[in-house]
Amino acid sequence: MVTAFKTLVLGASTNPERYAYKAIKLLQHKGFEIVAVGAKTGVIDQTPIATEMPPPNTIHTVSLYIGPERQKPYWETIVALRPKRVIFNPGTENPLLTQKLQAAGIKTENACTLVLLSTNQYQPQESQ
Repeated sequence: MVTAFKTLVLGASTNPERYAYKAIKLLQHKGFEIVAVGAKTGVIDQTPIATEMPPPNTIHTVSLYIGPERQKPYWETIVALRPKRVIFNPGTENPLLTQKLQAAGIKTENACTLVLLSTNQYQPQESQ
């Protein structure tokens, strides 16, 4: 079952300079449940980084931190997750994937997870 606003950070990294790392830290600080998936396993505080995607119907939001060229292998898996929304962070925007997600009834946003969290706009209006 989907936990309120449970977020998958795709492109997670243990490198503190990466925006995915910063997003995980801020999501943790704000009390969100996080699933982190990256190219390599690791841990950011209490959040483990996996290399496999979670099961379907367990994620509310997918926050993308991989560029369009690296997204293609994940397209079908992201659609199969049935998230409520996918956030395309700066540099990850992908019109083809956006079209595919919207056709599947999944909301998409070209936004910055860090900004949404910092300005208390992360939780969608319809869910507040």
